[in-house]
Amino acid sequence: MAIGVLDNGWLDSARKCLSPHFNQRPEGEVSLLVVHNISLPAGCFGLPHIDGLFQGCLDIDADDSFAELAGLQVSAHFLIRRDGEVVQYVSCDDRAWHAGVSSFNDRSGCNDFAIGIEMEGTDSSGYTDEQYQQLTLLTLVLMAQYPMITLANIVGHCDIAPGRKTDPGDSFDWLRYKQAILTATT
Repeated sequence: MAIGVLDNGWLDSARKCLSPHFNQRPEGEVSLLVVHNISLPAGCFGLPHIDGLFQGCLDIDADDSFAELAGLQVSAHFLIRRDGEVVQYVSCDDRAWHAGVSSFNDRSGCNDFAIGIEMEGTDSSGYTDEQYQQLTLLTLVLMAQYPMITLANIVGHCDIAPGRKTDPGDSFDWLRYKQAILTATT
């Protein structure tokens, strides 16, 4: 089963929800895939607030916890919702603002060379079969388009910002995810 194709950095099958929080990548390659998690409010799923956050129009009065997000300029390339819906906010050819202060293999500023995928969830909530299926399919499309993304270059936010970030959390099944990629590519 295919998820779609990339055209100018846009996945044709994804729901587009354009974010203003991006800029041009510096010269160089796309060589890293970073898996994150997000839920707004924390632990609540299926609500429109993630789109609002990434589009810069989050209603901070919708929940008391949103006050700390006022003025935050953040985005990701993709979100995979609990039901498997894939949403795209930024072209993969552009730099989304998902990693923050980060480094990978002694190279800082991961946003410059990474694609960020948010999984709707929390560190402890676990993820759905639909999410793993879509993440695997999306990863295969990204690996085909950006061959420097290899299994060794697929990490969690916690790996590039240790001590600052913990996502995608202990509930993320790395073995399941990477085994599915291996199975599909061999």
